[in-house]
Amino acid sequence: MQQKLPNGGPKASKLEAILNSAVAAIITIDTSGLIDSINPATERIFGYHADELIGQNVRILMPEPFHNEHDSYISNYLSTGRRKIIGVGREVMGKRKDGTTFPLDLSVSEFVAGGKRYFAGIITNLSDRRRVEEALLESERKLAQAQRLEAIGQLTGGIAHDFNNLLTVITGNLELIEMSVQGEHLHKMLRDAQEAADLAAKLTSRLLAFARRSHLEPEILETNDLVLNVTSMLRRTLGEHISLSTVLSPDLWQVKVDPTQAESSLVNLAINARDAMSKGGKLVVETRNIRMDEVKSGDAIELPHGDYVQISISDTGTGMPAEVRDRAFEPFFTTKTRGHGTGLGLSMVYGFAKQSGGHVTIYSELGYGATINIYLPRANGTMDAAVAADAEPSPRRGETVLVVEDDDGVRDLTVTRLATLGFKIYESSDGASAIRFLESGLKVDLLFSDLMLPGGLTGYDIARKAREIYPGIRILLTSGYAEDLLRTENLGGIKLLRKPYRLADLRSALDAVLNGPP
Repeated sequence: MQQKLPNGGPKASKLEAILNSAVAAIITIDTSGLIDSINPATERIFGYHADELIGQNVRILMPEPFHNEHDSYISNYLSTGRRKIIGVGREVMGKRKDGTTFPLDLSVSEFVAGGKRYFAGIITNLSDRRRVEEALLESERKLAQAQRLEAIGQLTGGIAHDFNNLLTVITGNLELIEMSVQGEHLHKMLRDAQEAADLAAKLTSRLLAFARRSHLEPEILETNDLVLNVTSMLRRTLGEHISLSTVLSPDLWQVKVDPTQAESSLVNLAINARDAMSKGGKLVVETRNIRMDEVKSGDAIELPHGDYVQISISDTGTGMPAEVRDRAFEPFFTTKTRGHGTGLGLSMVYGFAKQSGGHVTIYSELGYGATINIYLPRANGTMDAAVAADAEPSPRRGETVLVVEDDDGVRDLTVTRLATLGFKIYESSDGASAIRFLESGLKVDLLFSDLMLPGGLTGYDIARKAREIYPGIRILLTSGYAEDLLRTENLGGIKLLRKPYRLADLRSALDAVLNGPP
Protein backbone atom coordinates (compact mmCIF):
# COMPACT_ATOMS: atom_id res chain seq x y z
CA MET A 1 0.00 0.00 0.00
CA GLN A 2 1.08 3.58 -0.64
CA GLN A 3 1.20 5.24 2.81
CA LYS A 4 3.11 2.50 4.58
CA LEU A 5 1.65 0.60 7.49
CA PRO A 6 3.30 1.36 10.85
CA ASN A 7 6.19 -0.95 11.65
CA GLY A 8 4.51 -3.83 13.38
CA GLY A 9 6.89 -6.64 12.57
CA PRO A 10 6.19 -9.74 10.43
CA LYS A 11 2.39 -9.50 10.73
CA ALA A 12 2.31 -5.98 9.37
CA SER A 13 4.69 -6.92 6.57
CA LYS A 14 2.51 -9.90 5.67
CA LEU A 15 -0.63 -7.75 5.67
CA GLU A 16 1.05 -5.18 3.43
CA ALA A 17 2.18 -7.92 1.03
CA ILE A 18 -1.41 -9.21 0.82
CA LEU A 19 -2.78 -5.73 0.07
CA ASN A 20 -0.11 -5.06 -2.54
CA SER A 21 -0.80 -8.34 -4.36
CA ALA A 22 -4.60 -7.98 -4.39
CA VAL A 23 -6.25 -7.99 -7.82
CA ALA A 24 -8.99 -5.63 -6.61
CA ALA A 25 -8.35 -1.94 -5.99
CA ILE A 26 -8.32 -1.05 -2.26
CA ILE A 27 -8.72 2.60 -1.31
CA THR A 28 -9.04 4.17 2.13
CA ILE A 29 -10.44 7.66 2.67
CA ASP A 30 -11.00 9.85 5.73
CA THR A 31 -14.29 11.40 6.81
CA SER A 32 -13.69 14.33 4.43
CA GLY A 33 -13.48 12.00 1.44
CA LEU A 34 -9.74 12.52 1.00
CA ILE A 35 -7.73 9.51 -0.17
CA ASP A 36 -5.40 8.23 2.54
CA SER A 37 -3.95 5.13 0.88
CA ILE A 38 -4.24 2.98 -2.23
CA ASN A 39 -2.80 -0.34 -3.36
CA PRO A 40 -1.02 -1.02 -6.72
CA ALA A 41 -4.20 -2.44 -8.27
CA THR A 42 -5.78 1.01 -7.93
CA GLU A 43 -3.03 2.46 -10.11
CA ARG A 44 -3.53 -0.26 -12.74
CA ILE A 45 -7.31 0.04 -12.84
CA PHE A 46 -7.63 3.84 -12.82
CA GLY A 47 -4.38 4.82 -14.61
CA TYR A 48 -3.10 7.20 -11.92
CA HIS A 49 0.16 7.10 -10.00
CA ALA A 50 -0.22 6.99 -6.22
CA ASP A 51 1.18 10.48 -5.71
CA GLU A 52 -1.54 11.83 -8.03
CA LEU A 53 -4.31 10.36 -5.85
CA ILE A 54 -3.24 10.50 -2.21
CA GLY A 55 -4.66 13.63 -0.62
CA GLN A 56 -7.19 14.11 -3.43
CA ASN A 57 -10.94 13.77 -2.90
CA VAL A 58 -12.02 10.28 -3.96
CA ARG A 59 -14.64 11.77 -6.26
CA ILE A 60 -11.80 12.24 -8.78
CA LEU A 61 -12.42 8.57 -9.59
CA MET A 62 -16.16 9.05 -10.17
CA PRO A 63 -18.14 10.27 -13.19
CA GLU A 64 -21.33 12.25 -12.84
CA PRO A 65 -23.70 12.09 -10.98
CA PHE A 66 -21.58 10.36 -8.31
CA HIS A 67 -18.81 12.97 -8.61
CA ASN A 68 -20.89 15.84 -7.22
CA GLU A 69 -22.99 13.77 -4.82
CA HIS A 70 -20.28 11.78 -3.06
CA ASP A 71 -19.48 14.25 -0.28
CA SER A 72 -23.16 14.46 0.65
CA TYR A 73 -23.25 10.66 1.01
CA ILE A 74 -20.53 10.83 3.65
CA SER A 75 -21.98 13.83 5.53
CA ASN A 76 -25.44 12.25 5.63
CA TYR A 77 -24.01 9.05 7.05
CA LEU A 78 -21.91 10.87 9.65
CA SER A 79 -24.88 12.99 10.79
CA THR A 80 -27.65 10.34 10.69
CA GLY A 81 -25.83 7.01 10.93
CA ARG A 82 -28.10 5.76 8.12
CA ARG A 83 -26.21 3.28 5.92
CA LYS A 84 -26.76 3.41 2.18
CA ILE A 85 -23.59 1.81 0.85
CA ILE A 86 -21.59 1.01 3.99
CA GLY A 87 -21.37 -2.74 4.28
CA VAL A 88 -23.22 -3.21 1.00
CA GLY A 89 -21.80 -4.12 -2.40
CA ARG A 90 -23.18 -2.29 -5.40
CA GLU A 91 -22.42 -1.80 -9.08
CA VAL A 92 -21.45 1.76 -10.06
CA MET A 93 -19.32 3.49 -12.70
CA GLY A 94 -15.69 4.51 -12.30
CA LYS A 95 -13.66 7.11 -14.18
CA ARG A 96 -10.08 6.59 -15.35
CA LYS A 97 -7.43 9.25 -15.68
CA ASP A 98 -8.00 9.44 -19.46
CA GLY A 99 -11.68 10.24 -18.85
CA THR A 100 -13.09 6.88 -19.94
CA THR A 101 -15.67 5.26 -17.68
CA PHE A 102 -16.13 1.61 -16.81
CA PRO A 103 -18.43 -0.54 -14.63
CA LEU A 104 -17.15 -1.62 -11.23
CA ASP A 105 -18.33 -3.40 -8.11
CA LEU A 106 -17.83 -1.31 -4.95
CA SER A 107 -17.90 -2.61 -1.40
CA VAL A 108 -17.41 -0.07 1.41
CA SER A 109 -16.51 -0.73 5.04
CA GLU A 110 -15.74 1.51 8.02
CA PHE A 111 -12.87 1.21 10.52
CA VAL A 112 -11.00 3.22 13.19
CA ALA A 113 -7.20 3.53 13.31
CA GLY A 114 -5.15 5.78 15.56
CA GLY A 115 -8.35 7.28 16.95
CA LYS A 116 -9.58 8.39 13.51
CA ARG A 117 -12.48 7.06 11.42
CA TYR A 118 -11.79 5.83 7.90
CA PHE A 119 -13.71 4.17 5.08
CA ALA A 120 -12.25 1.41 2.92
CA GLY A 121 -13.49 0.68 -0.59
CA ILE A 122 -12.76 -2.57 -2.39
CA ILE A 123 -13.23 -2.14 -6.15
CA THR A 124 -13.48 -4.86 -8.81
CA ASN A 125 -13.32 -3.92 -12.50
CA LEU A 126 -16.38 -5.44 -14.22
CA SER A 127 -15.40 -4.48 -17.79
CA ASP A 128 -14.34 -7.98 -18.82
CA ARG A 129 -17.38 -9.59 -17.23
CA ARG A 130 -19.67 -7.04 -18.87
CA ARG A 131 -18.08 -7.71 -22.26
CA VAL A 132 -18.56 -11.45 -21.81
CA GLU A 133 -22.18 -10.95 -20.77
CA GLU A 134 -22.86 -8.66 -23.73
CA ALA A 135 -21.14 -11.06 -26.12
CA LEU A 136 -23.24 -13.92 -24.73
CA LEU A 137 -26.44 -11.94 -25.17
CA GLU A 138 -25.44 -11.01 -28.73
CA SER A 139 -24.61 -14.66 -29.50
CA GLU A 140 -27.98 -15.74 -28.14
CA ARG A 141 -29.71 -13.08 -30.25
CA LYS A 142 -27.90 -14.19 -33.40
CA LEU A 143 -28.63 -17.85 -32.66
CA ALA A 144 -32.32 -17.06 -32.16
CA GLN A 145 -32.35 -15.12 -35.42
CA ALA A 146 -30.63 -17.97 -37.29
CA GLN A 147 -33.04 -20.51 -35.78
CA ARG A 148 -36.00 -18.31 -36.72
CA LEU A 149 -34.79 -18.02 -40.31
CA GLU A 150 -34.18 -21.77 -40.44
CA ALA A 151 -37.68 -22.53 -39.13
CA ILE A 152 -39.25 -20.05 -41.55
CA GLY A 153 -37.21 -21.62 -44.35
CA GLN A 154 -38.46 -25.12 -43.58
CA LEU A 155 -42.04 -23.88 -43.40
CA THR A 156 -41.94 -21.80 -46.57
CA GLY A 157 -40.07 -24.52 -48.46
CA GLY A 158 -42.77 -27.07 -47.70
CA ILE A 159 -45.55 -24.63 -48.58
CA ALA A 160 -43.83 -23.63 -51.81
CA HIS A 161 -43.46 -27.23 -52.94
CA ASP A 162 -47.13 -27.98 -52.21
CA PHE A 163 -48.21 -24.75 -53.87
CA ASN A 164 -46.17 -25.60 -56.97
CA ASN A 165 -48.08 -28.86 -57.27
CA LEU A 166 -51.33 -26.92 -57.14
CA LEU A 167 -50.07 -24.46 -59.73
CA THR A 168 -49.08 -27.30 -62.02
CA VAL A 169 -52.65 -28.55 -61.96
CA ILE A 170 -54.08 -25.05 -62.45
CA THR A 171 -51.83 -24.02 -65.33
CA GLY A 172 -52.14 -27.40 -67.05
CA ASN A 173 -55.93 -27.28 -67.01
CA LEU A 174 -55.95 -23.67 -68.20
CA GLU A 175 -53.90 -24.73 -71.21
CA LEU A 176 -56.27 -27.60 -71.95
CA ILE A 177 -59.33 -25.36 -71.67
CA GLU A 178 -57.72 -22.77 -73.96
CA MET A 179 -57.24 -25.44 -76.61
CA SER A 180 -60.90 -26.45 -76.51
CA VAL A 181 -62.84 -23.19 -76.32
CA GLN A 182 -63.74 -20.64 -78.98
CA GLY A 183 -64.04 -16.90 -78.75
CA GLU A 184 -61.52 -14.11 -78.16
CA HIS A 185 -63.24 -13.02 -74.94
CA LEU A 186 -62.78 -16.45 -73.33
CA HIS A 187 -59.21 -16.70 -74.59
CA LYS A 188 -58.36 -13.33 -73.02
CA MET A 189 -59.78 -14.47 -69.67
CA LEU A 190 -57.71 -17.66 -69.88
CA ARG A 191 -54.54 -15.70 -70.73
CA ASP A 192 -55.12 -13.40 -67.73
CA ALA A 193 -55.55 -16.45 -65.47
CA GLN A 194 -52.38 -18.01 -66.91
CA GLU A 195 -50.38 -14.83 -66.28
CA ALA A 196 -51.58 -14.76 -62.68
CA ALA A 197 -50.52 -18.40 -62.27
CA ASP A 198 -47.12 -17.61 -63.77
CA LEU A 199 -46.70 -14.74 -61.27
CA ALA A 200 -47.58 -17.13 -58.43
CA ALA A 201 -44.96 -19.56 -59.76
CA LYS A 202 -42.32 -16.82 -59.60
CA LEU A 203 -43.25 -16.09 -55.99
CA THR A 204 -42.91 -19.76 -55.05
CA SER A 205 -39.56 -19.83 -56.84
CA ARG A 206 -38.36 -17.04 -54.53
CA LEU A 207 -39.68 -18.90 -51.52
CA LEU A 208 -37.73 -21.98 -52.59
CA ALA A 209 -34.62 -19.82 -53.02
CA PHE A 210 -34.97 -18.59 -49.43
CA ALA A 211 -35.51 -22.16 -48.21
CA ARG A 212 -32.35 -23.21 -50.11
CA ARG A 213 -34.29 -25.73 -52.21
CA SER A 214 -33.85 -24.11 -55.61
CA HIS A 215 -32.43 -26.09 -58.49
CA LEU A 216 -29.06 -24.44 -59.05
CA GLU A 217 -26.80 -24.93 -62.06
CA PRO A 218 -23.46 -23.58 -60.84
CA GLU A 219 -20.73 -22.53 -63.26
CA ILE A 220 -17.22 -21.17 -62.85
CA LEU A 221 -17.61 -17.40 -63.16
CA GLU A 222 -15.41 -14.33 -63.30
CA THR A 223 -17.15 -12.25 -60.63
CA ASN A 224 -16.09 -8.90 -62.07
CA ASP A 225 -17.58 -9.85 -65.45
CA LEU A 226 -20.82 -10.79 -63.70
CA VAL A 227 -20.93 -7.43 -61.89
CA LEU A 228 -20.15 -5.46 -65.06
CA ASN A 229 -22.92 -7.24 -67.00
CA VAL A 230 -25.47 -6.49 -64.28
CA THR A 231 -24.40 -2.87 -63.72
CA SER A 232 -24.48 -2.23 -67.47
CA MET A 233 -28.15 -3.21 -67.46
CA LEU A 234 -28.85 -1.30 -64.23
CA ARG A 235 -27.47 1.97 -65.63
CA ARG A 236 -30.39 1.95 -68.08
CA THR A 237 -33.05 1.08 -65.51
CA LEU A 238 -32.21 2.76 -62.19
CA GLY A 239 -32.93 6.27 -63.41
CA GLU A 240 -30.88 9.44 -63.74
CA HIS A 241 -31.29 10.35 -60.05
CA ILE A 242 -29.14 7.35 -59.00
CA SER A 243 -25.36 7.57 -59.49
CA LEU A 244 -24.02 4.04 -60.04
CA SER A 245 -20.31 3.21 -59.77
CA THR A 246 -18.15 0.13 -59.33
CA VAL A 247 -14.97 -0.54 -57.35
CA LEU A 248 -13.66 -3.84 -58.73
CA SER A 249 -10.63 -5.59 -57.29
CA PRO A 250 -8.06 -6.77 -59.83
CA ASP A 251 -7.02 -10.43 -59.78
CA LEU A 252 -10.35 -11.38 -58.24
CA TRP A 253 -10.79 -15.08 -57.52
CA GLN A 254 -13.32 -17.10 -59.48
CA VAL A 255 -16.53 -18.41 -57.90
CA LYS A 256 -18.77 -21.36 -58.76
CA VAL A 257 -22.41 -20.26 -58.58
CA ASP A 258 -25.60 -20.27 -60.61
CA PRO A 259 -25.20 -17.23 -62.91
CA THR A 260 -28.94 -16.57 -63.21
CA GLN A 261 -29.46 -16.58 -59.45
CA ALA A 262 -26.34 -14.46 -58.94
CA GLU A 263 -27.58 -11.84 -61.42
CA SER A 264 -31.07 -11.87 -59.87
CA SER A 265 -29.54 -11.33 -56.42
CA LEU A 266 -27.55 -8.29 -57.56
CA VAL A 267 -30.57 -6.83 -59.36
CA ASN A 268 -32.77 -7.33 -56.27
CA LEU A 269 -30.25 -5.57 -54.06
CA ALA A 270 -29.89 -2.70 -56.52
CA ILE A 271 -33.67 -2.27 -56.74
CA ASN A 272 -33.95 -2.24 -52.94
CA ALA A 273 -31.18 0.36 -52.77
CA ARG A 274 -32.92 2.49 -55.41
CA ASP A 275 -36.19 2.37 -53.45
CA ALA A 276 -34.33 3.59 -50.35
CA MET A 277 -33.09 6.64 -52.29
CA SER A 278 -36.33 8.21 -53.48
CA LYS A 279 -34.65 11.63 -53.73
CA GLY A 280 -31.57 10.27 -55.46
CA GLY A 281 -28.19 9.14 -54.21
CA LYS A 282 -25.17 6.95 -54.83
CA LEU A 283 -25.06 3.20 -55.42
CA VAL A 284 -21.68 1.46 -55.33
CA VAL A 285 -20.89 -2.16 -56.17
CA GLU A 286 -17.53 -3.42 -54.86
CA THR A 287 -15.67 -6.70 -55.20
CA ARG A 288 -12.66 -8.04 -53.37
CA ASN A 289 -10.95 -11.23 -52.17
CA ILE A 290 -11.24 -12.07 -48.51
CA ARG A 291 -9.81 -14.74 -46.23
CA MET A 292 -12.40 -15.48 -43.58
CA ASP A 293 -10.11 -16.74 -40.82
CA GLU A 294 -8.52 -13.28 -40.69
CA VAL A 295 -11.78 -11.34 -40.49
CA LYS A 296 -13.58 -10.12 -37.42
CA SER A 297 -16.15 -7.38 -37.39
CA GLY A 298 -19.62 -6.45 -36.21
CA ASP A 299 -20.86 -8.03 -39.41
CA ALA A 300 -21.60 -11.42 -37.79
CA ILE A 301 -19.95 -13.44 -40.61
CA GLU A 302 -20.92 -17.07 -40.06
CA LEU A 303 -18.67 -19.00 -42.43
CA PRO A 304 -16.00 -21.70 -42.24
CA HIS A 305 -12.42 -20.58 -42.63
CA GLY A 306 -11.36 -20.26 -46.24
CA ASP A 307 -11.17 -18.04 -49.31
CA TYR A 308 -14.22 -16.06 -50.41
CA VAL A 309 -15.14 -13.37 -52.89
CA GLN A 310 -17.05 -10.48 -51.34
CA ILE A 311 -19.56 -8.47 -53.36
CA SER A 312 -20.76 -5.33 -51.57
CA ILE A 313 -23.74 -3.22 -52.64
CA SER A 314 -23.82 0.13 -50.82
CA ASP A 315 -26.27 3.00 -50.96
CA THR A 316 -26.75 6.44 -49.44
CA GLY A 317 -30.41 5.83 -48.66
CA THR A 318 -32.42 6.03 -45.47
CA GLY A 319 -30.72 3.11 -43.73
CA MET A 320 -32.36 0.60 -41.39
CA PRO A 321 -33.05 0.66 -37.65
CA ALA A 322 -31.90 -2.44 -35.75
CA GLU A 323 -35.38 -3.97 -35.54
CA VAL A 324 -35.77 -3.82 -39.33
CA ARG A 325 -32.21 -5.02 -39.98
CA ASP A 326 -32.76 -8.12 -37.81
CA ARG A 327 -35.84 -9.16 -39.82
CA ALA A 328 -34.76 -8.03 -43.29
CA PHE A 329 -34.10 -11.58 -44.60
CA GLU A 330 -37.46 -12.98 -43.50
CA PRO A 331 -39.81 -13.76 -46.42
CA PHE A 332 -42.74 -11.35 -46.82
CA PHE A 333 -41.20 -8.89 -44.38
CA THR A 334 -41.20 -5.46 -46.01
CA THR A 335 -41.32 -1.81 -44.98
CA LYS A 336 -42.69 -0.75 -48.35
CA THR A 337 -46.30 0.30 -48.81
CA ARG A 338 -48.87 -2.22 -50.02
CA GLY A 339 -48.43 -3.05 -53.67
CA HIS A 340 -44.80 -1.89 -53.81
CA GLY A 341 -42.97 -5.05 -52.86
CA THR A 342 -43.45 -8.70 -51.93
CA GLY A 343 -40.84 -8.83 -49.16
CA LEU A 344 -39.09 -11.70 -50.97
CA GLY A 345 -36.14 -9.91 -52.58
CA LEU A 346 -33.69 -10.08 -49.66
CA SER A 347 -34.90 -13.52 -48.59
CA MET A 348 -34.10 -14.83 -52.08
CA VAL A 349 -30.60 -13.30 -51.88
CA TYR A 350 -30.11 -14.90 -48.44
CA GLY A 351 -31.17 -18.33 -49.72
CA PHE A 352 -28.98 -18.10 -52.82
CA ALA A 353 -25.89 -17.17 -50.80
CA LYS A 354 -26.49 -19.93 -48.25
CA GLN A 355 -27.22 -22.60 -50.87
CA SER A 356 -24.04 -21.57 -52.71
CA GLY A 357 -21.97 -22.19 -49.56
CA GLY A 358 -21.67 -18.51 -48.68
CA HIS A 359 -23.37 -15.93 -46.53
CA VAL A 360 -24.92 -12.46 -46.68
CA THR A 361 -24.80 -9.68 -44.08
CA ILE A 362 -26.22 -6.19 -43.63
CA TYR A 363 -24.32 -3.20 -42.28
CA SER A 364 -26.69 -0.28 -41.79
CA GLU A 365 -27.54 2.59 -39.48
CA LEU A 366 -30.64 4.74 -39.69
CA GLY A 367 -29.85 7.84 -41.73
CA TYR A 368 -26.51 6.52 -43.03
CA GLY A 369 -27.52 4.17 -45.84
CA ALA A 370 -26.76 0.47 -46.01
CA THR A 371 -24.12 -1.96 -47.24
CA ILE A 372 -25.10 -5.54 -48.03
CA ASN A 373 -22.20 -7.98 -48.38
CA ILE A 374 -22.48 -11.28 -50.26
CA TYR A 375 -19.72 -13.81 -49.54
CA LEU A 376 -19.24 -16.58 -52.12
CA PRO A 377 -16.62 -19.35 -51.77
CA ARG A 378 -13.62 -19.29 -54.04
CA ALA A 379 -13.95 -21.80 -56.86
CA ASN A 380 -10.69 -23.70 -56.30
CA GLY A 381 -10.29 -22.98 -52.57
CA THR A 382 -6.49 -22.91 -52.72
CA MET A 383 -4.33 -20.26 -51.11
CA ASP A 384 -1.85 -18.39 -53.25
CA ALA A 385 1.64 -18.62 -51.82
CA ALA A 386 2.14 -14.90 -52.33
CA VAL A 387 -1.01 -14.09 -50.39
CA ALA A 388 -0.11 -16.49 -47.59
CA ALA A 389 3.34 -14.99 -47.29
CA ASP A 390 1.84 -11.51 -47.24
CA ALA A 391 -0.21 -12.40 -44.18
CA GLU A 392 2.92 -12.64 -42.04
CA PRO A 393 3.18 -9.49 -39.93
CA SER A 394 6.39 -7.50 -40.04
CA PRO A 395 7.74 -6.00 -36.82
CA ARG A 396 7.37 -2.26 -36.26
CA ARG A 397 9.55 0.18 -34.38
CA GLY A 398 7.21 0.52 -31.41
CA GLU A 399 5.14 3.46 -32.64
CA THR A 400 2.19 4.46 -30.44
CA VAL A 401 -1.34 4.06 -31.85
CA LEU A 402 -4.57 5.41 -30.36
CA VAL A 403 -7.43 3.06 -31.34
CA VAL A 404 -10.93 4.57 -31.30
CA GLU A 405 -13.69 1.97 -31.80
CA ASP A 406 -17.05 1.63 -30.05
CA ASP A 407 -17.55 -2.09 -30.78
CA ASP A 408 -15.82 -3.99 -27.95
CA GLY A 409 -15.12 -7.07 -30.05
CA VAL A 410 -13.61 -5.12 -32.94
CA ARG A 411 -11.57 -2.95 -30.57
CA ASP A 412 -10.17 -5.97 -28.69
CA LEU A 413 -9.20 -7.64 -31.96
CA THR A 414 -7.60 -4.45 -33.29
CA VAL A 415 -5.53 -4.04 -30.13
CA THR A 416 -4.38 -7.67 -30.40
CA ARG A 417 -3.47 -7.26 -34.07
CA LEU A 418 -1.54 -4.04 -33.46
CA ALA A 419 0.35 -5.62 -30.56
CA THR A 420 1.25 -8.52 -32.86
CA LEU A 421 2.61 -6.01 -35.36
CA GLY A 422 4.81 -4.42 -32.68
CA PHE A 423 2.88 -1.26 -31.84
CA LYS A 424 2.23 0.32 -28.45
CA ILE A 425 -1.52 0.83 -28.09
CA TYR A 426 -3.91 3.11 -26.27
CA GLU A 427 -7.64 2.59 -26.75
CA SER A 428 -10.85 4.57 -26.50
CA SER A 429 -14.51 3.74 -27.12
CA ASP A 430 -15.87 7.13 -28.21
CA GLY A 431 -14.84 10.48 -29.64
CA ALA A 432 -15.02 12.53 -26.45
CA SER A 433 -12.68 10.26 -24.48
CA ALA A 434 -10.32 10.04 -27.47
CA ILE A 435 -10.01 13.84 -27.63
CA ARG A 436 -9.45 14.03 -23.87
CA PHE A 437 -6.68 11.47 -24.24
CA LEU A 438 -5.06 13.47 -27.05
CA GLU A 439 -5.24 16.59 -24.89
CA SER A 440 -3.57 14.78 -21.96
CA GLY A 441 -0.17 15.23 -23.59
CA LEU A 442 0.75 11.55 -23.99
CA LYS A 443 2.64 10.96 -27.23
CA VAL A 444 0.64 9.40 -30.08
CA ASP A 445 2.19 8.61 -33.48
CA LEU A 446 -0.96 7.44 -35.25
CA LEU A 447 -4.71 7.78 -34.76
CA PHE A 448 -6.71 4.74 -35.96
CA SER A 449 -10.42 5.53 -35.66
CA ASP A 450 -13.75 4.19 -36.84
CA LEU A 451 -15.82 6.78 -38.71
CA MET A 452 -19.21 6.20 -37.11
CA LEU A 453 -19.05 6.56 -33.32
CA PRO A 454 -21.59 7.16 -30.54
CA GLY A 455 -21.90 10.50 -28.78
CA GLY A 456 -22.11 12.83 -31.79
CA LEU A 457 -18.40 12.95 -32.73
CA THR A 458 -17.21 11.13 -35.86
CA GLY A 459 -13.80 9.93 -36.94
CA TYR A 460 -13.51 13.11 -39.04
CA ASP A 461 -13.99 15.26 -35.92
CA ILE A 462 -11.32 13.35 -33.98
CA ALA A 463 -8.92 13.56 -36.93
CA ARG A 464 -9.32 17.34 -37.18
CA LYS A 465 -8.76 17.77 -33.43
CA ALA A 466 -5.75 15.43 -33.50
CA ARG A 467 -4.12 17.53 -36.22
CA GLU A 468 -4.71 20.69 -34.19
CA ILE A 469 -2.94 19.13 -31.19
CA TYR A 470 -0.26 17.17 -33.10
CA PRO A 471 0.25 18.70 -36.57
CA GLY A 472 2.45 15.80 -37.66
CA ILE A 473 0.24 12.95 -36.42
CA ARG A 474 -0.54 10.15 -38.89
CA ILE A 475 -4.21 9.22 -39.29
CA LEU A 476 -5.96 6.08 -40.56
CA LEU A 477 -9.76 5.85 -40.59
CA THR A 478 -11.90 2.74 -41.04
CA SER A 479 -15.53 2.12 -41.96
CA GLY A 480 -17.94 -0.59 -43.02
CA TYR A 481 -19.35 1.62 -45.76
CA ALA A 482 -18.12 1.76 -49.34
CA GLU A 483 -15.32 4.28 -49.81
CA ASP A 484 -17.14 6.03 -52.65
CA LEU A 485 -20.15 6.68 -50.40
CA LEU A 486 -18.25 8.50 -47.69
CA ARG A 487 -17.98 12.27 -47.59
CA THR A 488 -14.69 12.28 -49.45
CA GLU A 489 -14.38 16.04 -49.10
CA ASN A 490 -13.86 15.45 -45.36
CA LEU A 491 -11.00 12.99 -45.81
CA GLY A 492 -8.42 15.63 -46.73
CA GLY A 493 -6.01 12.99 -48.00
CA ILE A 494 -6.58 10.68 -45.00
CA LYS A 495 -6.37 7.00 -45.88
CA LEU A 496 -9.48 4.90 -45.33
CA LEU A 497 -9.43 1.15 -44.55
CA ARG A 498 -12.59 -0.71 -45.53
CA LYS A 499 -14.21 -3.13 -43.02
CA PRO A 500 -13.94 -6.06 -42.74
CA TYR A 501 -10.22 -6.22 -43.42
CA ARG A 502 -7.46 -8.82 -43.23
CA LEU A 503 -4.40 -8.54 -41.05
CA ALA A 504 -2.32 -8.06 -44.20
CA ASP A 505 -4.63 -5.20 -45.26
CA LEU A 506 -4.20 -3.54 -41.86
CA ARG A 507 -0.43 -3.84 -41.93
CA SER A 508 -0.25 -2.51 -45.49
CA ALA A 509 -2.45 0.48 -44.62
CA LEU A 510 -0.42 1.28 -41.50
CA ASP A 511 2.87 1.04 -43.41
CA ALA A 512 1.51 3.35 -46.12
CA VAL A 513 0.37 5.94 -43.56
CA LEU A 514 3.50 5.83 -41.39
CA ASN A 515 5.91 5.84 -44.32
CA GLY A 516 4.04 8.49 -46.28
CA PRO A 517 3.75 12.24 -45.74
CA PRO A 518 1.84 13.47 -42.65
